Order: sequence, then C-alpha cells, then structure tokens
Amino acid sequence: MLNLNDRDDIHDTHAVFLDAASGEPMDPVAREAYLAALDDGWADADRLYREGRRARMLLDAAREAVAEVLGARPDETVFTTSGTAAIHLAVAAMTKGRSRTGRRIVTSAVEHSAVLHAAAFTAAQLGGGHTTVPVTRSGELRMDAFAEALATGDTALACVQYANHEVGTLQPIEQAWELCTKSAESPTPSLTSSPASLQSPESPIRPISPIPLLVDASAALGRIAPPQRWSALIGSARKWGGPAGVGVLAVRKGTRFAAAWPEDERERGRAPGPVNVPAVLAAAAALRAREAERETVAAHHRDLVARIRAEVARTVPDVEIVGHPDRRLPHIVTFSCLYASGEALLTALDRAGYSVSSGSSCTASTLTPSHVLEAMGVLSHGNVRISLPWRITSDDVDRFLADLPAIVAAVRAEAPSASNSSASPPLVSTPSASAKSMNFPSTADPVPTTSATDSTTIDALGLRCPIPVIRLAKQIDQVPIGATIRVLADDPAARLDIRAWSEMREHSYVGEEPVPERGESAVAYLVRREH
Repeated sequence: MLNLNDRDDIHDTHAVFLDAASGEPMDPVAREAYLAALDDGWADADRLYREGRRARMLLDAAREAVAEVLGARPDETVFTTSGTAAIHLAVAAMTKGRSRTGRRIVTSAVEHSAVLHAAAFTAAQLGGGHTTVPVTRSGELRMDAFAEALATGDTALACVQYANHEVGTLQPIEQAWELCTKSAESPTPSLTSSPASLQSPESPIRPISPIPLLVDASAALGRIAPPQRWSALIGSARKWGGPAGVGVLAVRKGTRFAAAWPEDERERGRAPGPVNVPAVLAAAAALRAREAERETVAAHHRDLVARIRAEVARTVPDVEIVGHPDRRLPHIVTFSCLYASGEALLTALDRAGYSVSSGSSCTASTLTPSHVLEAMGVLSHGNVRISLPWRITSDDVDRFLADLPAIVAAVRAEAPSASNSSASPPLVSTPSASAKSMNFPSTADPVPTTSATDSTTIDALGLRCPIPVIRLAKQIDQVPIGATIRVLADDPAARLDIRAWSEMREHSYVGEEPVPERGESAVAYLVRREH
C-alpha cells in the first residue's frame, strides 16, 4: 500500500500544479510587460504632464487590446481591482439602472458565489427578489425554468455564466440571450397604473425593454472564444495568466448602468479608484498571448482531459465523473470518489506533489456541500477538480493518473471507522469480500441498525461524510429487495450524497423526514433496495 507520509520529497522535484481555474503564475509575456510598465506607467494616467500622458497611452493600448478580444468597444471596457469586484459593481449598477422597471435578479443556481452573494445583497438593498434557476445533472441551465423566471414581469437583471468554474460545463448563452431579448415583446404596464404601483417591487410590472444579460466569463476567457451575446461581460486576469488584482467589466452601449456607490471621474464612473497601469498592461499582454495560442492549447487540453476522464473511470472504482461530457471547457475535469473524504484526498494528493481543488463538503472550512454540486444533484464528498495550467505536459498527466488509484485506495483505507465515532482510529481489520467489491473500509464492529417489519434503520447521527454513505453501502445488500433503509444523519451533505449514491447504484431514493426527537438537525433518509 502507498505510504502517504513518505511522499513529501516529491514536492521538491516533481510538483504538478493542477488548479489553474483558481489562478496560475503570470505568463512570461505578462511578466515582461509588467516589469517594463513599472518604469513607464507608474504615474496617474489622468494627469496631463508627460509621465501621466505616457501612462495614459499604455492604459489606452491595454484597453483596446482587451476590448478587441472580448468583441467590445474600448469605451465599453473598464478595469476593476478583481473579477469579484467587477461582478459586485455590475450586479448593483445594472439592477439599480432598471429599478423602475423591476427589481428581481434571476441567476443560474451554479453561478460563482460572488454572483449569488451580490444578487442576494442587491435584491435585499433595493427591496426586490432573487430567483435561482435549476440546472440539469450535467450542470446545464434548464431553459424552461429560465424562461419562466423571466416571465414574472419584474426582472431587472439576468445572470448566466459562460462556463462553470467547478465542473467546466458550458451554458447556452445564445438561448439565454434570445429569451432576455424576447422579454421586450411583453405587454407594457397599463397607462392607468399609479406611479406608486409602477415602482413597487411587488407590482407585476412588465418590462418595456430587453432584460439585460450579465455573463461571467472568468473561467473561459483565454481558453475558448468569448461569447458575443451579452449586455455585460466579466473577466478575471489571474485566470488567463495575468496578474492578480485586475478584473475586466465590459458594458454594451445602451445598457442601463446606475452606480450604487460614490462616483468619480475614473473608468467612466463604472469602477472607482485609480487603475494599476502596469498590472493592466500585463493582463492585456497575457490575454493577447493566450488568444494567439488558444486553439492549439485547447486541442491539447481536450485530449488530456479525455484521457483523465477515461482513465479515472477505468482505474478508480466507485467514482462519478461530473459535468457535461462534451459541452465543456477544454481544461477542467471533476470527479467524486465514493467513500473518501475530500479533505483527506486533497491532503494526500498534495503530499504526493499534486495541487488540486475540490468542491467537497468534507473540508475543515465548511460543513456544507459545494452549491454547484448540490444544484447538480451529484456526489459532493471525495470531490477532486483538475484544471490544467497552460503549459501542462502529457508526462505530468500520466504521472498523476498512475499515482491516483493508489492514493484514493489509501485514503479510503485510512478513513475513520464506520463504528461509533467519526474520530475513531484508522481501520486495521482485513476488509471482507463484500467491502472490497464496494471499495470502502470494513470494520470489525457491525453497523448499528434496528430492524422493523418493512425497514432497517442506520444510525449515523453525529458522523460526517462519507460515513453515512459508507454505512448505507455496507447494509444495502443485507436487506431484501424492495425493503427500505432509513439512514439517520445530521450532516448537511447527507441530503445530497445519499440521493446521489442511490442514483449511481440504481436504488430508489424515497425521500426524507425530520426526526425531531433525535435533535433539530436529525433527518431520516429513506432508500429502497431495487436489485
């Protein structure tokens, strides 16, 4: 068995970075541009003296370069302090700009948390509402539900990401744009309506202009061709090899944009504060360099991701590959490993020299699942996200694929006992034949259950993922076909993981019911054995 404690030395000579979706080192072209601009672009670009004019020339050149890639005009494009800042500014200002028409914000359920937080905050500030639209199991926006959400008549803004940052699924932006555009064909408010009713957030006002569409393209810029249909577009330079601290906000002419903050004269009043000219110039240089190589690198990454998807499914038992298999970013692949803790997996991979990310709920910082995985209805525990950096090699991917099965097996074998406590020591007993076939650790202690005439109850209260699912998997074959198992759990991830496990194993998830006598958070999840 792989000894995870003996792998720290790999960090020094064989480290492989596989989390480019969170950001990657500055591209060499960007670094060169940044260092040069430190000498020529340090001054305030709004000043008329020589140093200011020189900085202004560099800023204008960067703006034109970025706007060209985005398919926008330079005067539609401004720079912010981050992609998150661009999102916050756009959501607040675009909603406020249409507050007399409506104050509801419609988003997909899998938007970046920055969008969801901004939408909830802005809607509350303006007295409106926030509607999240569900997605399919592969992460695609449900267009029927999106159309229904827009049809309420009080929508100020729609937000749909270009591609998902966790699973890579592309969204149907063209269809979303068409639905937003058709909103202008709805009846206008009655001329007999009172002015007060026209401005009330509860009033069923019909829009008289298309609903603006805000597209977060942060995960996709520099990786695939930018979308062309949008009212506002968001980008983050650190995702395409530019420096951290640079975001991009492009707003089409004619889009209502009312600043929700004290305006100043900079960036057309759309982003307060001075611009970091050297960083912006480096961001523009990186984006242009990525665009020049985009098709070649994307083809290479698609081949590598296809290899990862196939090999993980072949060599790692009990794994779910997450996200759309075809309509996806070329460099992101996500999978979830049954019966393994996400935190333990990331730690083990890090010790082995592989830097990856996770949407798993089993981390030290949160006890709730990734909202993306939850909305998709897929496994949340044991989740691993691989996002390939620009210069990744086939050898790096091959080495990762060769090491992964042993790492996952070791994490599963060292998982906490499925007996009385999630803090109990690692298992040392020999796995039974049935445990080996399902790839989770066995335990010398039996799974605590109570039998009834038509059901068996598994008590997993107080235990964190993946223990409730481990107990369910151990017990399912011990009950007759057609019988129902009740799993008592108070871990929020159990709601998602037990349902997802049941679908993977082709059993029926019957539902859930509160168990108040066992605590406020106690829930009984019901699964019927089908085979």
